[in-house]
Amino acid sequence: MNLESKIPEGPLAEKWSRHKFGLKLVNPANKRKYDVIVVGTGLAGASAAASLAELGYNVKAFCFQDSPRRAHSIAAQGGINAAKNYQNDGDSIFRLFYDTVKGGDYRAREGNVYRLAEVSVNIIDQCVAQGVPFAREYGGLLANRSFGGAQVSRTFYARGQTGQQLLLGAYSALSRQIANGKVKMYPRTEMLDVVVQDGKARGIVTRNLVTGKIESHAAHAVLLCTGGYGNVFYLSTNAMGSNVTAAWRAHKKGAFFGNPCFTQIHPTCIPVKGDYQSKLTLMSESLRNDGRVWVPKTKEDAEKIRKGQLKATDLKEEDRDYFLERRYPAFGNLVPRDVASRNAKNMCDEGRGVASTGLAVYLDFADAIKRDGQKTIEAKYGNLFEMYEKIVDDNPYETPMMIYPAVHYTMGGLWVDYNLMTSIPGLYALGEANFSDHGANRLGASALMQGLADGYFVIPYTLGDYLATIGPADKVSVDNPAFKEAEANVKHTIDRFLNTKGTKPVDTYHKELGHIMWEYCGMSRTAEGLAKAKKMIQALKADFWQNVRVVGENEEMNQALENAGRVADFIELGELMVDDALAREESCGGHFREEYQTPDGEALRNDAEFAYVAAWEYKGENKPEVLHKEELVFENVKLTQRSYK
Repeated sequence: MNLESKIPEGPLAEKWSRHKFGLKLVNPANKRKYDVIVVGTGLAGASAAASLAELGYNVKAFCFQDSPRRAHSIAAQGGINAAKNYQNDGDSIFRLFYDTVKGGDYRAREGNVYRLAEVSVNIIDQCVAQGVPFAREYGGLLANRSFGGAQVSRTFYARGQTGQQLLLGAYSALSRQIANGKVKMYPRTEMLDVVVQDGKARGIVTRNLVTGKIESHAAHAVLLCTGGYGNVFYLSTNAMGSNVTAAWRAHKKGAFFGNPCFTQIHPTCIPVKGDYQSKLTLMSESLRNDGRVWVPKTKEDAEKIRKGQLKATDLKEEDRDYFLERRYPAFGNLVPRDVASRNAKNMCDEGRGVASTGLAVYLDFADAIKRDGQKTIEAKYGNLFEMYEKIVDDNPYETPMMIYPAVHYTMGGLWVDYNLMTSIPGLYALGEANFSDHGANRLGASALMQGLADGYFVIPYTLGDYLATIGPADKVSVDNPAFKEAEANVKHTIDRFLNTKGTKPVDTYHKELGHIMWEYCGMSRTAEGLAKAKKMIQALKADFWQNVRVVGENEEMNQALENAGRVADFIELGELMVDDALAREESCGGHFREEYQTPDGEALRNDAEFAYVAAWEYKGENKPEVLHKEELVFENVKLTQRSYK
């Protein structure tokens, strides 16, 4: 199958403008004749629903939380990138484009990334107009700070809670449309299937999480804004409810899955403490602006620290190894996330890790406090320091933070074209749910940028082109046999969970899957390990369907039943991630195959064979998926070995 990316022709800087002009339009009076479903109400979903309703479309918005404000976008801390060049430090749209392509290790489309950089400047204006309280300098101008993979300050922020403030801005716009009657909100409702009829997405099947009622909803188009799948690893910085179910069910209905093995490990997270932990906590990348990452120079000192015989503050400067500054003098502690994470892992593998587990490195603010004063650091990061102290019971103003890499984001997702449409006509994927903009590694502060770019500034244009093509009459009723069949399949799966009557709770399988994924498909991977993981996941899947225990009934609030469906999807996704990692015989960004590395341990790409997007097609239960390749074309950046030295 030939994958049509629909990247427009012409000069890079003119692609999006020309494309917008060439798209078909829907007459303002006709927009009210179209119905659109938006699944997910994070930054991508809330901004898309609000924008489409403002244009005049009739929107149904769904979230499994009790309020759109509880979407996981709220947890983003550090900031949002935009090429405003307010600091006059050499930033530009092209530089943001270049940094993003390079940061993603040259595995993203040029056209998509440039559009992202281009509309980034509009996002800030939009959010300021909504009242988002971005940090400001003394004179009242918007402040910026630096993030990994960049040598300019382009990140706008609201202390350590940027995602929350941006989501409140999008939520206010969404609430206005709910009050106007243009958006109908369905909280506590989970999408369990996409309905496809005559080759087009026609609607969704949902379950009410309070009553268990199975319902169908029809529309002219469906937008999936459901976030990423980091919880396939069980322990991650994602909210515990974050899942892949909406995207995976769409995949099983014909939507290709792009680059599933491209997952991001964030270098600054609070380390794992014990076996009964259910999630991990992010410490914002912004902390690496002022914090210095180090470990003891000798294994002996590290061993003493692990045993409690020595404190971090006891070590003299000459006994510390600031390994990121040493290895990458040009970028220092602000190297991209994949680079920082692998280096932290290497230090711990050498036996120089700290904490009782040996799986931690230090993030030290002593120099910054001495230079700028504690009040300045408090103003920048106060809520993050408070969070750390509450969790760890240690004062980071007095002793260095301990951090270790953890799963944070997924660059893979549903394959989409330039219009954000999946391989199913009428089905779109926005934000982290798609694969489109970050290649093999996302730069910090770019997730919020992509979510709002897709919702506010891309989908309002591209969706109209599809709707104008099909016309308002091309809508299927929920009485159509395709809806009835999808409902029956959903009910059958629920009954299967409830009737298995096994002995093992769902979490047992989720933890085991997470262990397999982290061990063999995590920060580093090998062909041998991946092959072993595939067999282990297949065995786990077989045992799951024979021995899982789901208590309760469908017609009630039943979190065990919710989790069973999500974990079943994670197990199947995990196997595809392993297949994708096995097929990609190179290292790039967050995908690090130990067999393919430079002499000094950096990721070694193979551009001749693997400069493509892997788009996987589902072929049926327990059948191998088919790999389709979308070749990546680079006309504006030169493919080189990434260097941050």
